[in-house]
Amino acid sequence: MAVQNKVSLPVIKRLPKYYRYLTNLSADGKDKISSSELAHMMGTTASQVRQDFNCFGGFGQQGIGYKVDVLRAEIGNLLFGDGEKLPTILVGAGRLGSAVSSFISRDANGYKLLGVFDVNPDLIGKKMCGVPILPLSDLDKFCAEHHPEVAVLCVPRQSAMDLAGELVNQGIKGFWNFSHYDLSVEYPDVTVENVHLGDSLMSLGYRLRNQEK
Repeated sequence: MAVQNKVSLPVIKRLPKYYRYLTNLSADGKDKISSSELAHMMGTTASQVRQDFNCFGGFGQQGIGYKVDVLRAEIGNLLFGDGEKLPTILVGAGRLGSAVSSFISRDANGYKLLGVFDVNPDLIGKKMCGVPILPLSDLDKFCAEHHPEVAVLCVPRQSAMDLAGELVNQGIKGFWNFSHYDLSVEYPDVTVENVHLGDSLMSLGYRLRNQEK
């Protein structure tokens, strides 16, 4: 498929939502869907849906709509490439790290968890999603041997600040970052997905408190 120049971040962030809805539609036996129907599900406009898909050369035909399974496969190819999983490490094996590791280890997410690291001696040697928890002191050696491309940070802000440069030097190309430290500011050339759960919660509170009566 032909990707039209550089795709904007808002369009990229909508792709997983399209994929999720199309997966549900396919499971429900839906064969075709129009841009208007898909827009209604997405909470946007038919024009926006068509513009999004035109960034990748377009997937449907005017007046005919989209075949659900074909569209899902096309978007899946954009999200997952050739199916090769991204080699990933996780730093921080506490409660948040445990929950996140379970999520990224699912087959459908496109990541392969290679190692988990922590400083807590009570956790070292245990396993998380079948992967051994290693001491943080082994991080450099592990990266040099296994060449992970993605680091998931489930550590406090200061720990992320201390580790980020080291991980970038070890060849990490992308971060899924839960540390409340905006790595994208410090490392603009590295792909970063900063996750701020508190921001989402505050946004919910604002919408509840300020909705029209």
